[in-house]
Amino acid sequence: MQHARQEAVLSAHQDVVLSVRDIKKQIGGKPIIKDVTFEVRAGEIFGFLGPNGAGKTTTIRMLVDLIKPSSGEIRICGEDIARHPEAALRHVGCIVENPEAYSYLTGWENLEHFARMQRGIDNARIREVAAIVGLDARIHDKVKTYSLGMRQRLGIAQALLGRPKLLILDEPTNGLDPKGIKELREFVRMLADQGMSLFISSHLLSEIQLMCDRVAIISRGEVLAVGTVDELIHGADNYVVWQFEQPEAGRRLLASESDVELVAEHEHRIDESLLGMREAIITAMSPDRIPSLVEKAVRAGIGIVSVHSIAPTLEQLFLRMTEGESIG
Repeated sequence: MQHARQEAVLSAHQDVVLSVRDIKKQIGGKPIIKDVTFEVRAGEIFGFLGPNGAGKTTTIRMLVDLIKPSSGEIRICGEDIARHPEAALRHVGCIVENPEAYSYLTGWENLEHFARMQRGIDNARIREVAAIVGLDARIHDKVKTYSLGMRQRLGIAQALLGRPKLLILDEPTNGLDPKGIKELREFVRMLADQGMSLFISSHLLSEIQLMCDRVAIISRGEVLAVGTVDELIHGADNYVVWQFEQPEAGRRLLASESDVELVAEHEHRIDESLLGMREAIITAMSPDRIPSLVEKAVRAGIGIVSVHSIAPTLEQLFLRMTEGESIG
């Protein structure tokens, strides 16, 4: 289902809504963002994934002109944000970090307040966005009575007031319970199906994998990879778990191969049931090499008990690329 949706997006929506080219940011002479490049297409859900301090929020702040890049170019719907910020940002709705609302006002009054800051937002549009985010039944209640999930939806309603082509959400699932996360995921997909582009920063790898059409992985201010989840996973070496009758001889054989990496126990994330095998040896390698290595082991008189090829998850790929940095 997810793969079919990715194919539909990539074939039907090739217009670039957000183009980021070689942006850099230095603060106090220290490089924070280094040559970051990616693009978001129309109707696409684009995930932005990285550990603490990777530069996610700094990048988002540059996307919405809260801070200026030291160099590089950001275009939204073809408009250069450095030269024509108003023209570029009229296409954008954004929630950076936590959505803010006046808790002593009702949801409606909050939306009215933000509507006054934009042109052409009438009561009909406020009613429309309240219905889109599923708050129409509670929109006249005070925000202090809202759950965290409802406050998140009110923030998204605020971001949708101006009919943006690009919606930027920074860690939208923070603090939500599983039901709230599922509802948000369904809501995001609905917006994308209607042609909106969404740029989502998140530390929840499983949610990025379920929610997004394409992903950029960022670490230490650099984008390490951009692609569909399937492309990134299939382009990576698989884990192959070996079990030999003579484990030490098998380990020496595998270690002698330049294109086979022995993976230490603390460096992998593999189903523990597989690791219950006696003296299992874990490698990172292409599964295409398995037949020749099996043949080599047989010629060397090393008995093979079992071989398991395990496709990496996005989480395993992320940890491998970022050298096990904490996620957040």
